Amino acid sequence: MRRFFYITFFCGFFIFYGFQSLAQTPQVDRPTLTNSASRLLMSNKRLTFGGYGQIDYNQPFGNESIENGKVDIHRIVLLFAYSFTSKLSLVSEIELEHVSEVYVEQAFLNYALNTYVNLRGGLMLVPVGIINENHEPPIFNGVERPLIDLYVVPSTWREIGLGVTGTIPEISMKYQAYLINGFKSYDGQPRLSGQYGLRKGRQKGIESLIRTPGFTGRVEYYGLLGLNLGLSGYFGKTQSSLYKKIENSDTDAIAAADSSVVGVSLLGFDVRYQRKGVQIRGQFYYSSQSNTAQYNFFTADEGRPNDLGSSMFGYYIEAAYNVFQASRKIKSELTPFVRYSNYDTQLTVAQELSKNNAYNVTAITTGLGWRIVPGAVIKADVQFLRNGAENKFQKIFNAGIGFGFKNAGDG
Repeated sequence: MRRFFYITFFCGFFIFYGFQSLAQTPQVDRPTLTNSASRLLMSNKRLTFGGYGQIDYNQPFGNESIENGKVDIHRIVLLFAYSFTSKLSLVSEIELEHVSEVYVEQAFLNYALNTYVNLRGGLMLVPVGIINENHEPPIFNGVERPLIDLYVVPSTWREIGLGVTGTIPEISMKYQAYLINGFKSYDGQPRLSGQYGLRKGRQKGIESLIRTPGFTGRVEYYGLLGLNLGLSGYFGKTQSSLYKKIENSDTDAIAAADSSVVGVSLLGFDVRYQRKGVQIRGQFYYSSQSNTAQYNFFTADEGRPNDLGSSMFGYYIEAAYNVFQASRKIKSELTPFVRYSNYDTQLTVAQELSKNNAYNVTAITTGLGWRIVPGAVIKADVQFLRNGAENKFQKIFNAGIGFGFKNAGDG
């Protein structure tokens, strides 16, 4: 309880200080956070490339038994953009995870009609929250991404689709709206559960199943100096490999069996504020799943029902401060931070299912990041984890190296 009080006081102080500065500052436009793909699209070169990566060290400590740590080349990523014309561009992203797993993370065409309207199609990041589109290690605090961006919004979440994006500078707003392929719920085995939430339902563009596409969208306001507000969502039904013929039909039309399909409605709100060395971030997600009772019994293992919740939620608030802000000679950033987060993949459950308190997880993360230059960072933090079924915190020390870059090729 005492630790929670200190964390709350620390976060509250920075929020008060930040918004006091905001209230004394005139309104001006400020660009939104720009990820690697967006930076490549802004290049005036024909061929542009970039990349990012991270190397992590994770060591549990303070437990009754001595546990081995883990050292991992978590990911190495290369991005390539090619401009066919001044309006039509290709963005591609290839990721190598844990030295052995290769993925295509993005591959889409972008046709820029003007500032207000860009048409996109291909494998794209789903625009929900902060981290899913802005997950390069130099961007976020802490060695690992926030836990709610693993289990409630399953970063890195990408699917095949098409849609429109653009910026409306007159009202300081950016928007995105896409029709995309949805989660996979069943392919001979269940893909959704209480333990992993929606994470194992990501199809990632790998021979994806599709029957009914979903909708995702995001609007972001950046009209106050240092402040960005985002509202995002995803709505759709999951995809299943199990089908049945429609009764009394003269055609071979098929429909997904109701018991293997889940409806997903996900809403997110996020806020970012950065001013005079003060950095504040917050995210909140709520997801509602329909048809979970039928799905859990359909995907039962040896008579034991699956445990997908009927709703999930997650949030965090994070405060940080660049202690080198006041120095004119030091160009790097030294940023201590603290983050308080909580998520529950079984916020509510169907009546036939007993709620598992172990899926209600609280995480307190505090640490330090040294951004030597904007694209290179050294990080260290300590993470305290506790679930609703236990009374003690598990402790993990994390350290890592992160980097990201963009370079221009021949014009």
